[in-house]
Amino acid sequence: MSVRVRFAPSPTGPLHIGGVRTALYNFLFAKKYKGVFILRIEDTDQTRFVPEAEGYIKKSLDWLGLEPMEGPGYGGAYGPYKQSERKDLYTKFVQQLLDDGKAYYAFDTSEELDDMRNRYQAQGITAKYDHKTRTEMKNSLTMSEADVAAKLSNGEKYTVRLLVEADQTITFNDEIREQVSFSTNELDDKVLMKADGLPTYHLANVVDDYHMKITHVIRGEEWLSSTAHHVLMYQCFGWEEAMPKFAHLPLILKPTGKGKLSKRDGAKFGMPVFPLSWESENPEDAFTGFKEEGFLPDGLLNFLAFLGWNPGTEQEIFTMEELINAFSISKINKSGARFDFDKSKWFGQQYLKEKDNETLANLMLPFAEALGYQKDHDYMTQVAGLMKERAHTIKEMVDEADYLFGAINEYDEKTLRKKWKEPSSKIITDIIALLNDTSPFDKETIESSIKSYITDNELGFGAVLPLLRIGLSGTMKGPDIFGIISLLGLEESNRRLSILRDEIAINIV
Repeated sequence: MSVRVRFAPSPTGPLHIGGVRTALYNFLFAKKYKGVFILRIEDTDQTRFVPEAEGYIKKSLDWLGLEPMEGPGYGGAYGPYKQSERKDLYTKFVQQLLDDGKAYYAFDTSEELDDMRNRYQAQGITAKYDHKTRTEMKNSLTMSEADVAAKLSNGEKYTVRLLVEADQTITFNDEIREQVSFSTNELDDKVLMKADGLPTYHLANVVDDYHMKITHVIRGEEWLSSTAHHVLMYQCFGWEEAMPKFAHLPLILKPTGKGKLSKRDGAKFGMPVFPLSWESENPEDAFTGFKEEGFLPDGLLNFLAFLGWNPGTEQEIFTMEELINAFSISKINKSGARFDFDKSKWFGQQYLKEKDNETLANLMLPFAEALGYQKDHDYMTQVAGLMKERAHTIKEMVDEADYLFGAINEYDEKTLRKKWKEPSSKIITDIIALLNDTSPFDKETIESSIKSYITDNELGFGAVLPLLRIGLSGTMKGPDIFGIISLLGLEESNRRLSILRDEIAINIV
């Protein structure tokens, strides 16, 4: 059997990071078994449809390197891959269920549905449209054929509902949760066709999975309870032999570990929860993305892979090829996975350190230009070499290196007061003179010259290097000080050290 899996998002807004993980697991599974990874756009909910969302989904998958093999814009023999373009197919199968007595027309208005729910709620009962309540509602099960025909002929609005028989048990095997059973007494009669003539998720999902020959449905835990209805529909259509295997992924939890991670948690916890930024006229609906925060896509995917899956070894850093080879549904956990943003930054740091400086320089340029920094590619490449060992993201590499792109904005006054002693002015003067005589002016030679000066003058490194670091960068944080001197160059390094000696130290100490 050739593996065929689908990632089927709804274009109702930006793609949440939980959806990205679902796409990743489907992608890994397809690649491992040399199968097909399909993108299907489930756009039947026109009330929540957002025109820009489909493009956002495709751009996100492209940035992450999770390119579909079939889908809208990608080709494939099982299209169309947008559900809004498959309406005739759904209509045909709804009619089949009606003809077979597996579904029925419902003519209830929204007011009548609310009235039914309110009546039960007054009795302390949460009502749903099911085998109990349908007998008192306005549908083709309670009406005469003539009345039903008249309503249809008059063009009255209706929905089509699945007929769920009482006192039955629906059992299926979940690849992660093993055997799962539902009593049909717990299930409602799901709407299959809405009043606008479009199918609901449940009908379209089953019909499309069957016709696209999907072999495995890998999706979020929130769809587990709906699977009972889907299995029932496979039975109604006589498609049991073609029913895919199901695997329901654990929830991604908030950083606190309590509750499902939501799109609002990004602002609440100060972190992105979307792959790309999403613009909106309403500030509350605008979100920053991992890309715009400077995360590398391969590091992000490595992090996401571990949100619910574990290879069973001590290895944490995986290339995509290694992830594909190691991935197994049997190693996916049942319990939810906490979204640890610090861990995502750790993964980002590991990948930054392994990237070549040329590549990082190209990635840094947009961030530098956005801040008004004007430096050539060679200079940016050297900055990358200095900063990549200490940063977690591309953006952080630029933000933390502001002193390499322009004047120092702020000095660490507390440390300067502690470190500036009576001989400090002479030490800075000596270092300036030493740098003037250093040739070649490269990191290794500069380091050797300054360390020799410290040793020859019986000074402690703590009496010299902190002063140099503050004078050149304003802070005690940062990369190798000798690399900074080499990058800034002789003239700029000496200018900054002179400012420290003649202006800053005098005013602070």
